[in-house]
Amino acid sequence: MQKAVAVLGGGIGGLSACYYLSKSSQVSKVVLLEATGRCGGWLRSTRREDGAVFEHGPRGVRPFGPAGQNTLNMLSELGLEREILAVPHDHVASKNRFLYVNGQLHRMPSSLSGVVHTVPPFSRPIILSVLKEVLVSKGKQEDECVHAFVSRRLGSELADIAIDSVCRGVFAGDSRQLSVRSCFHSLYSAEQAWGSVLLGMLMGKLMGSEKGLPVVPSELAQRAQKERWAQWSLRRGMQALPETLHEVLRGKERVEVHQNTPVKSLSRKPGGWEIKLEDGATLKVDHVISAVPASALALLLPPAAHSLSEQLRAIPTVTVAMVNLEFEGSVLPVKGFGHLVPSSEDLGLLGVVYDSVPFPQHNRRGDPTTRLTVMMGGAWFEETFGHPGEVKEQVLLDRASRVLRSHLGITATPSWSKAAVLKNCIPQYHVGHWKRLEMMRRYISDHGLPLTLTGASYDGVSVSDVIFSGRVAAECLTGKA
Repeated sequence: MQKAVAVLGGGIGGLSACYYLSKSSQVSKVVLLEATGRCGGWLRSTRREDGAVFEHGPRGVRPFGPAGQNTLNMLSELGLEREILAVPHDHVASKNRFLYVNGQLHRMPSSLSGVVHTVPPFSRPIILSVLKEVLVSKGKQEDECVHAFVSRRLGSELADIAIDSVCRGVFAGDSRQLSVRSCFHSLYSAEQAWGSVLLGMLMGKLMGSEKGLPVVPSELAQRAQKERWAQWSLRRGMQALPETLHEVLRGKERVEVHQNTPVKSLSRKPGGWEIKLEDGATLKVDHVISAVPASALALLLPPAAHSLSEQLRAIPTVTVAMVNLEFEGSVLPVKGFGHLVPSSEDLGLLGVVYDSVPFPQHNRRGDPTTRLTVMMGGAWFEETFGHPGEVKEQVLLDRASRVLRSHLGITATPSWSKAAVLKNCIPQYHVGHWKRLEMMRRYISDHGLPLTLTGASYDGVSVSDVIFSGRVAAECLTGKA
């Protein structure tokens, strides 16, 4: 029997779920409900008339694994191949990534020489920690924080400096709270299967598919592998992806896209849901796919599902301040992707991305410029800046300018700047997140709720993870999975 499906939320997860649903003959109608006036969620780009592009959310996307290949497959289907800006493995932005420790920039090892020799800020060769890791006994816990896992297996120095910084760069989160099982599942599963992360890597388990759906790489995905892409973006910025998806969906007769349509509540009815909108209108559907943040869904569920709502509300989020800056000429003292900052160095500063290095195509036409993004806050936002709703843009701009002067010696005044506070933008998978997901999905199953959870709150925060999550939601519902 064909189903009418409502998708809540028009971010990249909701758009992706709609896209994959629209391919199925099992679905009679797909209704996308987006509360704001635009689709795309955190994928937001500024495009200036002089050709400059600035990203105010996710930027370079990694092409690795099933989820990364799946996104490239989607780009092929959407006809976006010619828009791709690929950064190969041997590009300076791929080889040079820095840490700012003890008041200095340090290049992260990217070759065998950097691993076998002592390279600051580390006090001994990384190879020693890696080789000793094989001898460390397997952990007995069902889950533990990332910092504890890395300290146990590779030593406290790598945990304090490297993994602390990576967690701040990827999740804007605290490695002492984030779950290794949920945030770095491949490391966790390697230890579980082989008793060692290194052995797991050597046995090829880390790159294996742990997702349920098969991904057959398109020609584009095969090209990315052959050319060894490290990351990619789009010529008109990452916002071009949700814009194209939105345009494609609007052209499908079984799909309705409603913007400025906030949902007020969900009520169970025989065979499905009644969705009440803020304007008083109602909509009856057979199934709901929720791609809104977990806390937003908790506010919509009926009182009878209060235990599910409590679990949804328990998934925390963090707020990130993002400052985009443009300078005349070439002002960087080093070339690379950017630098990360461990929490021991500066709690409120997460890192700086040297946007012009990986993607010079996003510079304005004409004379040379340098584009940078300073990222601040995350798990430390409130203690650094106070309440997100009360932070003045000038405070963020001043802090970013001090960082660039101190870290990179940049004293020039930017020719263009923009500061934004991205409230509750990154869900945090704290220790035990996997168990919470298990409980929520079991509740939905046990109570026969025609409801699917998708999006960044659950199974991965990267762009590709969220797109893949939308595909899984759609294809599990339509029976293709």
